[in-house]
Amino acid sequence: MTTASDPYVLNIGPQHPSTHGVFRLRVVMDGEHLQDVDMVVGYLHRSMEKLAEERTYAQNIPFTDRTDYLAAMSNNLGYCLAAELLAGVEVPERASYLRVIFAELQRIASHSMANGTFINDAGAWQTPLMYMFREREKILDLFEMTCGARLTTNYMRIGGVAFEPPPEFYPAVDALVAELPDRIGEYTELLVDNEILLARARDVGVLSPADAINASITGPVLRASGVPWDLRKAEPYCAYDRFDFGIPVGHHGDCYDRFLVRLEEMRQSVRIIRQALDGLPSGAHKTEIPLALRPEPGEAYARVEGPRGELGFYVVSDGGPAPFRFHIRAPSLINLSLLREMAVGSSLPDAIVTLGSLDIVVGEIDR
Repeated sequence: MTTASDPYVLNIGPQHPSTHGVFRLRVVMDGEHLQDVDMVVGYLHRSMEKLAEERTYAQNIPFTDRTDYLAAMSNNLGYCLAAELLAGVEVPERASYLRVIFAELQRIASHSMANGTFINDAGAWQTPLMYMFREREKILDLFEMTCGARLTTNYMRIGGVAFEPPPEFYPAVDALVAELPDRIGEYTELLVDNEILLARARDVGVLSPADAINASITGPVLRASGVPWDLRKAEPYCAYDRFDFGIPVGHHGDCYDRFLVRLEEMRQSVRIIRQALDGLPSGAHKTEIPLALRPEPGEAYARVEGPRGELGFYVVSDGGPAPFRFHIRAPSLINLSLLREMAVGSSLPDAIVTLGSLDIVVGEIDR
């Protein structure tokens, strides 16, 4: 004899640890299996893009900190590149190298957070999370040492960077880069063959290369599906064309591959930082620009490879001191768009693991 059950609706969020922010999942369940998933966003909407049209180009830099607040340096960089392209500002070579160093430190910090919380979502113990936060804290110490802030850094400037790093920065970053390979090896030994992680992440939330490309997915989520697309290689910006590094890719496109890709990307970021430190040129850290920058009428789009994927800034000038139009291409929003396809038919715990593997930041989804 079989028993039938009626589908029921389950709300997860908007305030729930598994949603990683003020974000709501409306899930239709049939027993233990998902029939439908509806992503409800907007709880963190701040009208940031409209507000940016009433402030000067320089005043908008702190807004970018507060989109993806786990990767402020990357957001600063993307916006400054767009403003520089619009205004025709040349950046000193030393500033480009410093931008690369801080962007890659930010990538390591962001991936540490992503993989640490993902392990928690998969039901493992909190030790890996604390280990990864250990490295993240050291990177935030470097940020604080340089610009006085740990999270919303406001460090990049149109024309370069705000400050030359202090003398104590270089021994500290050298020590961190020296120890990070052993730390990442520790994570690998602890987690890659861990039976809990394998059981919870293997063949869960599978995303095919065709579906990923069709939905404009980018970043580690795309590369985990086997597509070796990375803007640092495809469209090099700053000084990335001078550095030797690899593009880690997955083979199955599941949650486990997304974890592995981020882990390996941390190794590659260490390689880039070492090369940038070794080749750091002398010179100015910034090109001086007018306080009230007024680019000629026109438009510009610049994109960077942020920790979550392609992060783009579209800026339109009408000749005034503030952007006429300001828009952000947020990777978290686009990567989230296929959660339904990846989760329907699975169990609720598997859907939570799938969501965690996407590494969304709600601040850049809502803006």
